[in-house]
Amino acid sequence: MMGGTERGRTLACTVCPHACRLGDGQVGRCRSRGSTDGMVLPVSYGRITSFALDPVEKKPLARWNPGKYLLSVGTFGCNLSCPFCQNHTISQVGQDEVIHQFIPPGALVELTLNAREQEPRVVGIAHTYNEPLVSWEYVSETGVLARRVGLANVIVSNGCVNGWVVDRVAPLVDAANIDLKGFTEEYYRWCGGDLSTVRACIERLAAEPGCHLEVTTLVVSGHNDTPAEMDALSAWLASVDPDITLHVTRCFPRWKMGGGRPTPVQTVLDLADVARNNLEHVFVGNV
Repeated sequence: MMGGTERGRTLACTVCPHACRLGDGQVGRCRSRGSTDGMVLPVSYGRITSFALDPVEKKPLARWNPGKYLLSVGTFGCNLSCPFCQNHTISQVGQDEVIHQFIPPGALVELTLNAREQEPRVVGIAHTYNEPLVSWEYVSETGVLARRVGLANVIVSNGCVNGWVVDRVAPLVDAANIDLKGFTEEYYRWCGGDLSTVRACIERLAAEPGCHLEVTTLVVSGHNDTPAEMDALSAWLASVDPDITLHVTRCFPRWKMGGGRPTPVQTVLDLADVARNNLEHVFVGNV
């Protein structure tokens, strides 16, 4: 079984801490994995909902291949449920609620090579927009093929997946940006995730020799915007690797918080200054 263990007549998905128990034909809370014929499989595998040629800086990656481009793709589903989600129209829906097209790994690599012929600054593929690691098989298999033809494999992820998934994917990732959404378990419960799992993912990727790692914290007013929390978060990142790049980003609330006011620019600037007490490479976004 791929990412599942059997318990009676149900299967427990082992990809993330939610450990959804699924009967045949059911999908997990991520909407991306489901139980079929005694296996837990990624129903979102290769079902592309979003497709764009993006500069690497948009991921954001500030210190990896500046000025280059990535063919960015997303599927559907996410194992978190952040109330402010920017991409809820694909991350908080299932396969019957969004238009998608099937692009297997080989075809995605070919599309990227074609894009590179038109734009020589294209260096690889980015799995982004929704949560890519709930369909880690697609990321992994694409990465194997991409590496064979000299293309990079990039992930933009919430990092809330179990260690065995990170172990499978990490050797095939050239660059990653992980969302460290806050630094309290209470905040992560509000987002539907688990802080300790994300911390372990960051530690694992930071230790992977071939992986360039950057981290993003989206500042949400009244929730994770205190100097004390940013100091603790950035000090921990520095303890993992003082060379880690942190992006402190302004939130424009969507989905359940749609209509809410964006984070004040000054709040983001002030918190970035707090982070700079611990880290050398701190950038601000959406300001």
